[in-house]
Amino acid sequence: MSPTTEKVRQLAPHWAVMFVAMFVALAVVDRTVGGFGFAASMALVLAIAFGYPFAVRALGVAPPVWRR
Repeated sequence: MSPTTEKVRQLAPHWAVMFVAMFVALAVVDRTVGGFGFAASMALVLAIAFGYPFAVRALGVAPPVWRR
């Protein structure tokens, strides 16, 4: 396998979990708060996108690509 293919294989499950976490977080906030503006929604999505790798590293389940 090429290095790029190996990276994608390692990261695909984590990308899927992040994607689902973003939708769940947006749905929960929308249900509890009601209307949630675009800027606030983007802030929530970015917080998950940047926070997820740190959380995965802290839990010790990060793929080798993220362990550098």
